[in-house]
Formats: sequence, C-alpha cells, structure tokens
Amino acid sequence: MVRGLLPSLTPAAARVASLIVEDPAQVARSTISELSALAGTSESSIVRTARALGFAGYPELRLALAASAARQAPRSTLSAGITQEDSAAEVIGKIVHTESQAVQETASQLDPAELDRAVRAVCGGGQLHIAGVGASSLVAQDLQQKLARIGRPCHAHGDSQSALTSAVLLGPGDVFLAVSHSGESRDVLEPLRRAAAEGATTVVITNHPLSTAARLADHVLVSAGRETTFRPGAMASRISQLVVVDCLFVCVAQRTFERSSRALRLTHEALEGDRPA
Repeated sequence: MVRGLLPSLTPAAARVASLIVEDPAQVARSTISELSALAGTSESSIVRTARALGFAGYPELRLALAASAARQAPRSTLSAGITQEDSAAEVIGKIVHTESQAVQETASQLDPAELDRAVRAVCGGGQLHIAGVGASSLVAQDLQQKLARIGRPCHAHGDSQSALTSAVLLGPGDVFLAVSHSGESRDVLEPLRRAAAEGATTVVITNHPLSTAARLADHVLVSAGRETTFRPGAMASRISQLVVVDCLFVCVAQRTFERSSRALRLTHEALEGDRPA
C-alpha cells in the first residue's frame, strides 16, 4: 500500500515512505525521533506521513508495520533485484518470487466491496469499453477476450484515439474501464474524463490509488506490481493487473451464471467441433 502511494507523497513524506518500503521492521522498532534522524525530516512530517497513509498517527503506523513484519517470511536474497551476474536459475527464482509477491500483495490491496461494485457495473446492459496502452493494452485485451467468451460484448482499445472516439459516444448505463499502472498515462486519462463527462460509469485498474486516474474513476481496483532491476513497471504491473482481471471476470461469471455457463459451453463446443478429427 505504501509503495503504491509513494508517487503521490510530498518529498519529505516520500523519504519516510521509502524507509518503510525498504525495511518495515526497522521502522516499526524506531521511535519517532530515531525515524526523524534516519529520514532527515521533522517529527511533524512523520506524523503527517502517517496520516497520509491512513493512520491516526505514528504509533498506529508502527503497530501496523510490526504486525505486517510478523506475518511475512524472513527477507531472502530472492527479494533483491536481478543483477548482471545472476545465473539463469537465480533469474528464475527471483522472477517467480517477485511475481508471487505481486499476487499476494494484490490480494491484500484489492477491496472486495469495490470489486463488487465494479462487477455490478460491468454486468449492466450498456456498452462496455476497456482501454489500456502499451503493456496495459495486453491486459485490456485479456479481459475483453474473457468477457466475450461468457457472452458480455465489449471492446478493447490499445490506442488513445480509438479510446477517445468511443468514450465520447458513451452515456448513462455504459461503462468505461481503464487499465494504467501509473494512473497518469495521458492516453487513458482524456478518454476517462470524456466518458465520465458523458455520464458513463468509470472503472480503473491501477497500482496507484491516489493517481489522477483513480481520482477520476467511480471505482478503483488496486493492483500491486513492483519494479525491480531489468523489470520496468510495464512488466511488473502485468501479473498483478491480470490477478485483478481474473477476479473481476470470475465475479461477473458468477453473477450471470446461467448466461455465462451457456456461453462457455457453446463456445467450447464450437472450438471442439472446429478441430480436425
């Protein structure tokens, strides 16, 4: 959660948050004066940082960090970034570890109530348009393909012009879903604004819950991918975004069980019948 909020924090708060991300157990052990010295900031800035992160004050933040550190496994070499000297086996181990962490952290960040509200919107009878650029476009296409298989017509847009021209034609009852790791991509922000202005319900899948896209959206589904060496945000975000997509898809299929079951059966039979004997 702290990592996702980092880009939205002030420089002083970001220094405190960076220490939390690097070693939460050490911060949990530190008094406010000790943390002030470590972060090179004032004690009042630490209190403001704790409040920005959703806590009443620094003591509550320390308790949450101590509880979180107690639940986690000891830090291992797998948590370190990939180096130029790593063997293929070490690369495999670090990537699998990082992606497993992304899945677990996304599960802890994804709000079930917010997911349920997004599912209800997607299950409506209006148009559904999904937008994502770059690596996020692959996630948008994955969701579009999944929903199409259960009989929920929708469109995926991988460029800003296509997304924008579709967004201006939406209205109440329609849904515009944007996928953006940073939540600051101009290619999805303008279509998102226009869809909202036309009265459509807006949903965002993002790693940053205080981003511009998150502020514009009616419903925010938070993923938790992280960057490591040789793995920029575009790679780190994909696994966590796909976790959110799968949760959204399964909940939609549950909510429309009869239609979805029939559509899956028919599409499966069509594909089986198309295969050579």
